[in-house]
Amino acid sequence: MWRGNCNGLDIEVTYLTMTDLEQIEAVQRDVMDSMTEGSHYQSMSTEEFVKLLTDRTLIGAYHEGTLIAFRALLIPPLDEEHLGYDIGYPSETLERIIYQEVTNVHPDYRGYGLQQHLGKLLMKELEHGSRFDLVCATVAPFNIPSLKDKFALGLRIGALKPKYGGKLRYIFMKELHSDWRPTGEVTWLDMGETEQQVTLLKAGWYGTSLTRDGESWLVKYER
Repeated sequence: MWRGNCNGLDIEVTYLTMTDLEQIEAVQRDVMDSMTEGSHYQSMSTEEFVKLLTDRTLIGAYHEGTLIAFRALLIPPLDEEHLGYDIGYPSETLERIIYQEVTNVHPDYRGYGLQQHLGKLLMKELEHGSRFDLVCATVAPFNIPSLKDKFALGLRIGALKPKYGGKLRYIFMKELHSDWRPTGEVTWLDMGETEQQVTLLKAGWYGTSLTRDGESWLVKYER
């Protein structure tokens, strides 16, 4: 899929298969062991990894024969929790939507930009393919690294609402075969101003970036 130098690190990126499952779970264990209290990371089960591998939506980076990072897409079930409903897409188009899923980078290999590099490779694959028209993702407010990652990959916030048992989540989206362009209207809101953000999003605005202002994080909204 890809072989080269990523910010000083020689890697080979490939689609992972069932033979890689043991290494995948080993990377996840090492990531979990390195996590600090209050982390937003949620581990995946063996069954969930098997689905990703079966759907062939999981890519990994190898360095000197060892798996050091992986990133996944998810073909979601067509149920009432589908993110397409949250951003106003009709039910007959839901099968054309794919999700950005988990990313793991081994603690020894952080700082090389592997998460974003793998994300860009996956987005390029999706844009060249014809099976999907839209990519979506969910991110918790104030999970700044994940928010920055989604914005860097060209996704924008299309909704903010409780998901997965009432947990507040931004719903990110990006068209794969067309470009969304704002008209020029811009405003900034504090990330903690939930009601104001929900009101803007329902009125057709989108969150397109974020910035730090002292102790606060501000989200840029455009339409």
